[in-house]
Amino acid sequence: MTTVAPPRPARRRPNAAVKPIFDPPKPRHEQLLIGAFTILPMLALVAAVPLAWGWGLSWLDAGLAAGFYLVSVLGVTVGFHRYFTHRAFKANRGLRIGLAFAGSLALQGDVVSWTADHRRHHAFTDKEGDPHSPWLFGDTPAALARGFFHAHLGWLFGRDRTNAARFTPDLLADRDIVTISRLFPLVTAVSLAGPALLGGLLTMSWWGAITALFWAGLVRVAVLHHVTWSINSICHMIGERPFAAQGKATNFWPLAVVSMGESWHNLHHADPTCARHGVRPGEIDITARVIWALEKLGWAHDVRWPTSARLARLAPSR
Repeated sequence: MTTVAPPRPARRRPNAAVKPIFDPPKPRHEQLLIGAFTILPMLALVAAVPLAWGWGLSWLDAGLAAGFYLVSVLGVTVGFHRYFTHRAFKANRGLRIGLAFAGSLALQGDVVSWTADHRRHHAFTDKEGDPHSPWLFGDTPAALARGFFHAHLGWLFGRDRTNAARFTPDLLADRDIVTISRLFPLVTAVSLAGPALLGGLLTMSWWGAITALFWAGLVRVAVLHHVTWSINSICHMIGERPFAAQGKATNFWPLAVVSMGESWHNLHHADPTCARHGVRPGEIDITARVIWALEKLGWAHDVRWPTSARLARLAPSR
């Protein structure tokens, strides 16, 4: 009787399943749009200084700006960053959708792209592959000046597009999140037209709509942009490093309140999935308090809070 040898298993090519880091480059029109939504709010911020003197600013404008800032910044810190990027907690469907929408109001890109970029930042912190490290060009004064601009703002104008299929397959599998990501242009319109509509209706005037658009729309976006960009630039260059962390992330206390606790960046890079970044006495972390409230409401669960044992594993950096 003839025996037949079992078929030899096919040889697998090494790294056949590893997806590339980048998607096809951004088209020129997308770069122009990014430039417009980066530069126009900055120009509005510069114009805000003389405009604030005696006219064009009311308590209603200030209130609308504060309200839209609070919603959009927490959408980024609670939603885009600690939830979607790092899964520091689990959320029910309503909260998940709400966080994706609120974060999109910040006009920092759609939720999928933002998360993909930030996960790539953690995968290659302060080395080649990091989309916005200030240390990519060296450590001489000239190189650091160039690196600061790149980390704070310049990287947004590059053509590299992070491969979402590699870095965010979980979000691409979520139909709700993909839908909100695709509707980002509409959310952009809401973010700017919403304050104008409220200002116009509450004052019953076109002037009220214009000033609300300026302060609660453009200026609010500009301030929020620079706060977020400062985490990428300042918080990788200046400040304390009390914990051992990948890269050169620092804690920079002057930004703690306006960033809602994101500037305790050294701890974040030492323990990225931790729901609270300000873990030492006196370190204000408003985002963590919001997550705590969401947990109490039953909308968030399985929150990854810091514990004594968890912090003990983070040896102080030397």
